[in-house]
This record gives sequence, C-alpha cells and structure tokens, in this order.
Amino acid sequence: MQNRTLWQDHVTEFENRYRESNNPDGTITHTRVEGEILQEGTPQNAANFNNIEERVIAAAEIGAELTRKTLQHERTLNAVKGETGVLTLINTLRYPFNNSVVTVPIVNTRGTTDYTVDVDTGAAGGVGRIVIFDKLRNGFRMAFTGGAASVDVRYTIRGGVL
Repeated sequence: MQNRTLWQDHVTEFENRYRESNNPDGTITHTRVEGEILQEGTPQNAANFNNIEERVIAAAEIGAELTRKTLQHERTLNAVKGETGVLTLINTLRYPFNNSVVTVPIVNTRGTTDYTVDVDTGAAGGVGRIVIFDKLRNGFRMAFTGGAASVDVRYTIRGGVL
C-alpha cells in the first residue's frame, strides 16, 4: 500500500477564466487562463485514486473482522452470563407422590440443548432434589422430588449458545 496522499487544491490567480476559440468545424474550445499559479494541486490520477480505493477496502475488511470478533465475544458473554429467573414449584399430592412439574420457557432461545441449569432453593428440608428434564432450545421442565407443598427456585441457564 502506498503512503498517504496529502491532497492540495490547485490555486491560481484567476479562477474560472477561459479563452474562447472558434474551431473550423463550428465548435468552440475553452482554454483556461489561470494567471499565476499560487499553489500546484495534487494530480487527480489513477495512482492517487487507486491508493484511496485500497485504503477503503482495507478499512472495510478491518471493520468486518472487528464486527465478527465483537459478535463472537457477545455470544461468549451471553453463554457465561446466562439467563436467570425465579419460580415457585407447587406440589398438591402427599409424599411419596409429587406433581410439581413446571415448564420453564427460555427467553433467549439457545442454539443447542447443551446448556446447564443451576438452581438454588434456599429451603432447609422437604425439597428433595430439583430435577431438570425434557430440555429443548426454548425451554425445559423442572420439578422437585420431596414432600414439601411448594418450593421457590432461583435458576440460571448457561451455555447452549453457538
């Protein structure tokens, strides 16, 4: 790539002054009458314009690569940050039976079902285990195995982002 071109205007004593000549075929030729040249302008030629084109292409490629990297970082952060929620699982049956199954929708649909769901109940007893099953990209099912009447669950979904 060439060095940067510092463009200069062509500055003359007389701006927009022309001499008019009649041609034998009936046309007119205008010839510039510049007077004294105060500043020589930068040539408008293929070498200078191609230098601009190459730099524009390079800038576009850099922009595309930065966009790609930014999107990849965003996907990585979303996978780590995850999605959180709180819900209450309710059991109306007597132990050892339990009907606390709830379908949990995922707001930000995952690219795969290869995600984890971390749970925290803060409950002391009667909860048993929290079970996650039937995982889909847009949701999963959750239940608990104990004999409690209800359990408040805080959950965090991580991963599953392509």
